[in-house]
Amino acid sequence: MTQDLLAARGAVVVGGSRGIGRAVALLLAGCGAGVVVNGRDPGAVQDTTEAITAAGGRAVGLAGAAHVEATAVALVQACREEYGSVDVLINCAGVAEPPGSSILSVSTEQFHGLLDAHLGTAFQTCRAAAPIMVEQRRGSIVNSGSVAFLGDYGGTGYPAGKGAINGLTLAVAAELAPHGVRANVVCPGAKTRLSTGGDYEEHIRDLNARGLLDEISMRASLDPAPADYVAPLYAYLASDLSAEVSGSVFLASGGFLGRFERPVPAVLGYRDHQRFSPWTVDELHTMVASR
Repeated sequence: MTQDLLAARGAVVVGGSRGIGRAVALLLAGCGAGVVVNGRDPGAVQDTTEAITAAGGRAVGLAGAAHVEATAVALVQACREEYGSVDVLINCAGVAEPPGSSILSVSTEQFHGLLDAHLGTAFQTCRAAAPIMVEQRRGSIVNSGSVAFLGDYGGTGYPAGKGAINGLTLAVAAELAPHGVRANVVCPGAKTRLSTGGDYEEHIRDLNARGLLDEISMRASLDPAPADYVAPLYAYLASDLSAEVSGSVFLASGGFLGRFERPVPAVLGYRDHQRFSPWTVDELHTMVASR
């Protein structure tokens, strides 16, 4: 079944030349999809493309930064020309926050660079693929978020960009649902070049020492599973098996799978504005402090 799961489908994997994206590209091809592999490093793109074709899969490579509109459009066009359709768009591109970066030290240039790499890439590629998917009346978009959006891992542009991806994806899912197009988020945890090395380990231990990261999360972050453990969730969301799944934010790391519940407000107080004056500051303090 797995070999035919994505037969005759065309897929774009942004950030597909390394890490999680490479594992996803290899698995999609193994499930029968024709894959357009993207990454910023032409050598890494070629290496992944050749690995897929050597295994009997179908792949073409296109290097470039996908937050650039022309690159995003070229990726989608290449998929349509090579495979006849654009059925799957998966965004796995990402760059790490500069070591030690915080709101106290990050530069404007660094912040916008991080937003471009994450939110900008998701926006440009979704905008390029969505009209074709709507025309086809089918399509699955899977964007990569991060639990960093909760703020527990520090930084600025990285959690901001990843959190914004959640909002963008949920909006895309709602807007494109009538057209048969789905959109979901995966917040993955895996061993990649972004989650290894001395700077990364020092950062994780520092977060724990500052009380931002609990002991269990710290240990899991220091010993993540290979990307192969995360890739199957992307393949599932790309396939028709998940035809009823859209607008969800998943968390996957090693053998753990979770889904974030949609946030709902807890009522702290209510008064009819037609009959009563606005809350006073003291009244607001009483309501907020009592919860």
